[in-house]
Amino acid sequence: MLIEILCTGDEILTGKTVNTNYSHMASRLNEVSLKMHWGTIVGDSREDLREAFEQASKRADIVIVNGGLGPTVDDLSQEIAAEAAGVKLKLNQAWLDRMLTFYERRGRTMPPNNKKQALLPEGAEFIDNPIGTACGFAIDIGNARFFFTPGVPREMKRMLDEQIIPRLLEMSGVKKLTTLKRFHSFGIGESRADQMLNDIETDINKEFVKLGFQAHYPQLETKVVIQAKDKSETEGILQPIIETVRERFGNFIIAEDNATLEGSILAELTRTNSTLATAEMYTSGAISARLNPPVGDPDPVLRSLVSRDLKELSRAVNLTLQEEAISFNTESAEKISTALRTEAASTYALATLLNIDRDKDGIEAGGDIIIGISTLDGSYCRKARILGGHEWVRLGAIELTLDVFRRHLMKLPIDERIDFEKR
Repeated sequence: MLIEILCTGDEILTGKTVNTNYSHMASRLNEVSLKMHWGTIVGDSREDLREAFEQASKRADIVIVNGGLGPTVDDLSQEIAAEAAGVKLKLNQAWLDRMLTFYERRGRTMPPNNKKQALLPEGAEFIDNPIGTACGFAIDIGNARFFFTPGVPREMKRMLDEQIIPRLLEMSGVKKLTTLKRFHSFGIGESRADQMLNDIETDINKEFVKLGFQAHYPQLETKVVIQAKDKSETEGILQPIIETVRERFGNFIIAEDNATLEGSILAELTRTNSTLATAEMYTSGAISARLNPPVGDPDPVLRSLVSRDLKELSRAVNLTLQEEAISFNTESAEKISTALRTEAASTYALATLLNIDRDKDGIEAGGDIIIGISTLDGSYCRKARILGGHEWVRLGAIELTLDVFRRHLMKLPIDERIDFEKR
């Protein structure tokens, strides 16, 4: 089955908006063994859209169109789809009623131009959007089946997973159940992970097991896709693989599936009714921002200090030390974290000190990281040096701090060497 993704919008075409929707869609299709053949970007021009639809209909079996379903004049997907299919637009009264209710529940009046979002090509298959005002639809143009999705990422992702992929799997004749298992790790590089797991996908099982990696520094995502005839067979294939990955990656696994590193930390703090205070250098507060819980959930972070100046951090926690005693070392990290925990009356305190090479940047530039943890039972410290440029070091320091704290909470060794540090 030949599949094309066609993304619309001047902002995408000109590069003003990074096209993350395309990468997500292509990745998800690949994960369920639906192979991509073409990817197209076209601006908000009637003529260009019409030509793009016609060309795609001649070379693909399936075309997923993303964008152009909004209420404004440059949202043209429904109109051009109807023209290309040789039909008229028709009001979908049920969707219009849904939109009116959507606005009423929020105490607002629906703008008149939103009505165009309920105009669909006559004969099109309705595809629901449970979290937005732009419904999707499917229609045949030429020899291809076109699926239209909204440009809002969270709406597109839900529609893709819940409605479009199941339709495509059925159309492709895939009778097997496709299951995706994901492992998120920090500290293992992609090449080493590949070596550690190179015997999982073999000639014997390659028809129903597919292993893949997606590096988005500082984390690595390891994906295992299983295709089997039913849930029981899936479990029989997948469970030994899960055990193997967990055993070989060990403490470097920070989360699985939809869980996150920060989520596991928040869950443990909530479970133990614990609180935290943070002090950060050169992170713009990213560590405490990562630990920002969903609205309505308990917030364990009592205090967060951010400064690029070590002495300012010391003053903020009322450390009464001589100026010469404040320097970039483990002693200062431990003293700042201890003083911060006392000031905030928190269960734990983290101090992330960062000294970045200032005379150069680039792959050979690096930075020294010192992480101090203060607890009711004492203080701990972790040192590291990371190379790769200023931003690389900054991101590494943020992730390392969160991982060190996770390890401490889970009673794991905090000084286990990661692939990104130089010793």
